[in-house]
Amino acid sequence: MYFCGSILISSKTKIKKLNKRYMKISFNWLKQYISFHLDPEETGKMLTSCGLEVESIELFETIKGGLKGFVIGEVLTCEDHPDSDHLHVTTVNIGENTPLNIVCGAANVKAGQKVVVATIGTTIYSEDSSFVIKKSKIRGCASEGMICAEDEMGVGHSHDGIMVLPENVVVGTLASDYFKIENDYIFEIGITPNRSDATSHFGVARDLFAVLKQNNISCSQLLLPSTTDIIPTSKNHKVSIDIENHAACPRYTGLCFENVNVTDSPEWLQNRLKSIGIRPVNNIVDITQYVMFEIGQPLHAFDSDFIIGNKIVVKNLPNGTPFITLDGNEVKLHEEDLMICNQKEGMCIAGVYGGLHSGVTSKTKNIFIESAYFNPVSVRKTSKRHNLKTDASFRFERGCDPEITVYAIKRAANLIQDIAGGSLVSEIIDIYPTEIERPTITLSVSEVEKLIGKYIDLNTISNILVSLGFEISHVDGEHLLVTVPLNKSDITRPVDLIEDILRVYGYNNVEIPEKLYYTPNKKAESSLSQMQLLISQYLVGNGFYEVMNNSITSGRYAEMFDFINEKERIDLVNPLSSDLNAMRQTMLFSGLETIIRNTNTRNINLQLFEFGKTYHFNPETQKGDDVTQRYVEKDEFAIWLTGERLESSWYQKSVDVDFFYLKNIIHNIFAKVNFPSSEITLETIEHPYFLEHLIYKYENQVLVQFGQIHPKVLKPFDIKKPVFYAEFHFKLFQNIATNQIVQYKNIPSYPTVKRDLALVLDKNITYDILEQIAYKAGGSKLKKVSLFDVYEGDKIDSNKKSYALNFVLQHQEKTFTEEEINKIMNKLISAFDRECGAKLR
Repeated sequence: MYFCGSILISSKTKIKKLNKRYMKISFNWLKQYISFHLDPEETGKMLTSCGLEVESIELFETIKGGLKGFVIGEVLTCEDHPDSDHLHVTTVNIGENTPLNIVCGAANVKAGQKVVVATIGTTIYSEDSSFVIKKSKIRGCASEGMICAEDEMGVGHSHDGIMVLPENVVVGTLASDYFKIENDYIFEIGITPNRSDATSHFGVARDLFAVLKQNNISCSQLLLPSTTDIIPTSKNHKVSIDIENHAACPRYTGLCFENVNVTDSPEWLQNRLKSIGIRPVNNIVDITQYVMFEIGQPLHAFDSDFIIGNKIVVKNLPNGTPFITLDGNEVKLHEEDLMICNQKEGMCIAGVYGGLHSGVTSKTKNIFIESAYFNPVSVRKTSKRHNLKTDASFRFERGCDPEITVYAIKRAANLIQDIAGGSLVSEIIDIYPTEIERPTITLSVSEVEKLIGKYIDLNTISNILVSLGFEISHVDGEHLLVTVPLNKSDITRPVDLIEDILRVYGYNNVEIPEKLYYTPNKKAESSLSQMQLLISQYLVGNGFYEVMNNSITSGRYAEMFDFINEKERIDLVNPLSSDLNAMRQTMLFSGLETIIRNTNTRNINLQLFEFGKTYHFNPETQKGDDVTQRYVEKDEFAIWLTGERLESSWYQKSVDVDFFYLKNIIHNIFAKVNFPSSEITLETIEHPYFLEHLIYKYENQVLVQFGQIHPKVLKPFDIKKPVFYAEFHFKLFQNIATNQIVQYKNIPSYPTVKRDLALVLDKNITYDILEQIAYKAGGSKLKKVSLFDVYEGDKIDSNKKSYALNFVLQHQEKTFTEEEINKIMNKLISAFDRECGAKLR
């Protein structure tokens, strides 16, 4: 949004983020795949430099506070408190020269115990509060710390008494070391839609490896976790798989387990998920989550006892079929939604969301693991259609790697065997009828130099590409034949390869040349641009702000307001959301969205304008076979006013914007661009979104319509104050204004003469009609006509009104005589009588 002065908030500020989604990456988790010696801040800079923008770095502690200030101690003495029936006075050795005196209320405290002590200055955290241990006196006895229970440290939930440790624990050991507290740093990375290869920890590690290697920073080789072969103990339970829609599901891989032990995940696995904001559920679900965040391949674990008929069918169900999702909500399926079904019903929306009975619970014994590749467009449409956003759909709709499904299921199977036990009762079932080929791209060194602006040698280019996972299958002189891995769905042209090369090579390593070459454009700036600039300068100079709203809007406006022609609406095939699913047919609503957004932030006095386009569908405009002619773009210019135009101060009262203020602005714009306003006709017909309004026409074409927006239009936006709106058909306005010839005239040397007339006329006669009659009859000597009084009352007929007009006369070559003045005025009086029956009052 463009603004001058105070900040205005655009109605669609979310799109400024270029549709980024933020992903959390664990620093410690990254180091499982690549060993290096940079600290988190340096690592964040490296990631940002290669296009993975680190928005923030946060400390994560497996226990809040990291057990700072907690130390292992030994209770030396324990005596009853002299002034209490339940407190104890203890001395505790924590490995320092002098034991601590600590008053303890736990019933189980005894001399000789190894305990955890919170020393003075330590912060004790509870769920929603905290307090600091201070030196104090408890009923007259000094206390220099606290002997802790499990819940007071955060290592458990018990508060039955103090936590007693094994006798062999060394006094003075830090509690953080004893409990193996892991501190981690979490990167929040903005992932753009084209980076499907970077939606996992291993994907980010691959980019980091390439950058470290390019910058000669010591690091280990990039290592993908190893897997062992899948050897089933029996083959007595095999789920059959039938894919009916291969276009939406090119590959489907599965594996069966029996007698797994579903319980809580081990601490290390829970901590990995917690560190990136994922709530642990159970060991099976957590393993599927872990693998997805590790390598970017979503998995789903089914309770195989609910797979009716032991058969998986991947297909589409009829339009309107009800389906209960995992969270208990019902959705009506679209005929294009891909479903994972059993022999009887749908179990899961493919790549998006599980069904109510598809998941693994504590009662589950037998499971079927799914690892599939779904068509990105299919998943994205389904996700948007039902407004279901999941970590799985986020990855599938960007394009997962179809080659990794088997590795992912092996990785999950190995973890399940280690953590949940159970027996493998099937081999890997892999349905992949048509293998997707890796694309190849020919790249030359000269292309790289031409686009980047710097020569990079062939060896450097090859090393960068190989470190990013590309394969160099052929080198010929300065040319490379590059095979693109299928996890890089955005790489389709040489320019895409060059972008990857440059982000690893380093933008800052491309020097700014000593000489800059510029070819001036001799073509004159377009008149449209000049006129926009002229109008913008005038409006900004009078306190207006220019806004730039999104041309994509909500299609529901055509359904809410019957004055919008729904047949002309252009819907997007693949919309970003339900609020951004159609091209705007009028600029009115985007401006009202801006007004309410600013009003909600107490920015209530607004004078806005926008140059933009509206979009319309009209099959009748097509000529021949060119279907694009059905779609019409119109250049528009709009003004919105609301609130006060003058704020109150010591020397003036506040003044609200009104209809006449808007009309004056429009007339000033006419004058600013030398528009022939004398040739404009006026109409006052009713319009459904105006409470009161006027239309200005030029040669019977609508030039501008303006007025006060009707409250029924403002109500859905929750706008309480009046809004005044003007809408110019700007292309017509620009064409007419630029065709006007500016001619020089001498400043008149002779005085002006003013005369007044009071006319009685029918009520249906407007001032506009009188003005046209006057200029026609008065000729070039009549310079100005203005209305200064209107009367309706008992002194004239009830069907009449009185207009008092002022006329300014001037001769270019001499001073008027009284006789010449009277002759012009009589001509005006006769014209008024003849044209509209107006009589002198």
